[in-house]
Amino acid sequence: MAAQFLTWLAAPADLDWLDVGCGTGALAGAVAQTCRPCRLAGIDPSVGFLDQARRQPDLARAELQPGDARALPFPDRTFDRVVSGLALNFVPDPVLAVHEMARVARPGGEVALYVWDYAKVELMAHFWAVAESLDPDGQDLDEATRFPLCRESALAQLFAEENSLAPSATRAIEIATPFRDFDDYWSPFLGGQGIAPAYCMSLPEEQRAELCRQVRHRLPIAADGRIELHARAWAIRATRQ
Repeated sequence: MAAQFLTWLAAPADLDWLDVGCGTGALAGAVAQTCRPCRLAGIDPSVGFLDQARRQPDLARAELQPGDARALPFPDRTFDRVVSGLALNFVPDPVLAVHEMARVARPGGEVALYVWDYAKVELMAHFWAVAESLDPDGQDLDEATRFPLCRESALAQLFAEENSLAPSATRAIEIATPFRDFDDYWSPFLGGQGIAPAYCMSLPEEQRAELCRQVRHRLPIAADGRIELHARAWAIRATRQ
């Protein structure tokens, strides 16, 4: 996902970059590998994620620090590219986050980000379709319902509300998400981390077994056991005026 996003941006070398909500460093690492940044900074509220990011050899020289997307710890007009990957929908005030991203971008620079289109993330869509058929309350937890921001029109409207950004451009980014077999697909739901795994592990054992059985039946499992799924994200970019 990060590679396709950066190919779309087609940024020249020797720019100053900021990754907002850098997490464990997937996007920042891709920037370091392919964009030849002059400066690369990243902020994230999770110290644990930052510790993992710092272990990446590609990020050995990156400036990674705790921070809030709603109050970026940088002066105005600091970066040529301010980016974010799969993070904006988790910020309590995305309007303020976009304003902050624009604030620290230099005039002529770009603000760009991408978020999952959860309705088109087949890994999750199959799980929630079954969960909601067994438990109507599950609909309230489905990311496709909880994150209306993760749609092309909503992202475009969000950027349009920031006066310092020129008209934006959007595009869909699609990737394959294959699994070698059902156990490979199902095991993340047993970890308890995240909304869907936490919901799965909260169920009584008998209900969880029925959920597992019906999800298995729903998935397009090939004769060799492989499961070929796909996922889509929406990306948006705009120039700082």
